[in-house]
Amino acid sequence: MIPTAETIWASLPVPAFILDAKDRITEANPPAEQFLNASVRVIRGQPVFDRLAINAPLEQAFARVRSDLSPLFVNTVDVSSGNAAPVSCNIQIAPVIGSPGQVLLMMEQRQIADQLGRAHSVKSAAKSAIGMAEMLAHEIKNPLAGITGAAQLLSMNLPPQDQELTDLIVAESRRIVTLLDQIEQFGNLAPPERRPVNIHDLLDRAGKSAQVSFAAGMRIVEDFDPSLPPTFADADQMLQVFANLMRNASEAVGGQGGTIRLRTFYDMSLRLRRKDGSGGALPLQVEIIDDGPGIPPEIVAHIFDPFVSGRENGTGLGLALVGKIISDHGGWIAVTSVPGRTALRISLPVAPKEE
Repeated sequence: MIPTAETIWASLPVPAFILDAKDRITEANPPAEQFLNASVRVIRGQPVFDRLAINAPLEQAFARVRSDLSPLFVNTVDVSSGNAAPVSCNIQIAPVIGSPGQVLLMMEQRQIADQLGRAHSVKSAAKSAIGMAEMLAHEIKNPLAGITGAAQLLSMNLPPQDQELTDLIVAESRRIVTLLDQIEQFGNLAPPERRPVNIHDLLDRAGKSAQVSFAAGMRIVEDFDPSLPPTFADADQMLQVFANLMRNASEAVGGQGGTIRLRTFYDMSLRLRRKDGSGGALPLQVEIIDDGPGIPPEIVAHIFDPFVSGRENGTGLGLALVGKIISDHGGWIAVTSVPGRTALRISLPVAPKEE
């Protein structure tokens, strides 16, 4: 079936407006309605600059597009609807062919554009690095087992002051084996077996498990929207994601006296389109928030890349594995972090009706 113009317009993943010759809004797609928090019926006929505060001289850009009949791109512009903080966007302006004077205005958030760009640029390098590490992991684990066994045999006939050295050999060898196991797990992750699941059931299980183990000294607060429909996910893999993120939050806080907040809500503003054309609406939002010291600013943008870690002796594979699982589910994960509040936000699709 050939999609209609209305279908294509409604499927655009970024806020888009059609303006008349006097820069008045004639149409707005669903993400634009979400951005302005107003329906198209309300904003139709209003001057675009009455609804959007744009930190750029776009009047000149509109005039140029209308005269040249060619598109124009304006990068890194702050845009606000007036009732929210400005958002850094890349703006595209294009003439509407067959409708003299009309222009199309689209806004893509820089945060999403930059993350997609980074993901595309590091994908092949990361895949190569993981593949090489996975290949070496098995070969390294065999001699490590011999080293560990030899150290344990030596310790049986050594005085206590020398046993400290053999204990160190055993402990460090086991730490390396744990790292190699994580590398093999990352490389051998099976494709998700997706089915409709209740996201709150998984969060509840992860929270109860954390409360009796690594987060025993912390407070876990649930702030759930009970009206959320099921998502479409592999329950075991998603449970692993939540457990990893909660463990990271616990380690960031220190494991004693801190708070982990589990929040869910519905937000239709994020519609993801990847370079291969896949993606769609991701309205189910899950946030795991801690009150720790925050992630170092210099690594926030790369926290989901393999071998990037903000902790001493961290492997940098935990969040990389989380990112891979979420990506395999067609979802999106992002992080915001300042001292006292780090939030990992996962955006997931709704389970298809036929499921």
